[in-house]
Amino acid sequence: MASIAHDLLPAADTLPTDRQRLFLLFFAGTLIDLVILGLYAEYSSKVYVDTFPTMLLASILMQALLKGTIIIEHRVLARFKGKTGAGWKTLKYLTAWLILFGSKFVILEALSLAFDKDVHFSGAFHGIVWLILVAFSMVIAEELIARLYRRLA
Repeated sequence: MASIAHDLLPAADTLPTDRQRLFLLFFAGTLIDLVILGLYAEYSSKVYVDTFPTMLLASILMQALLKGTIIIEHRVLARFKGKTGAGWKTLKYLTAWLILFGSKFVILEALSLAFDKDVHFSGAFHGIVWLILVAFSMVIAEELIARLYRRLA
């Protein structure tokens, strides 16, 4: 008996390449970011996005910057591998926090440069609190979807 997946998916005789898998990861992440940004823009007065195309482009930019932040964080923290002691551990966590927190200022500035007033976060600390909340929601949603995907195996 054929499976539902067999009926719905196109026939493929090869496994996906790393480039294809990265594309799907970025594509799915962008769609998740689009939904999260859209929900915040719709239901919060602190997040403003002018139009849907702007929201789509902002989601692509945010996805690229968030993934870039994760790559930088992992590469920098790899330098701490093999280091022991409380001082090194403290420095490792402080460095991770600085990269993750500091990246939100880069993201806010990139959105400001790319979209001017068409994408705007307002509120405490010139909107950085709401940007952090949106970015955190995006990362959590992506992680939940990834965990669901892994459970399907």
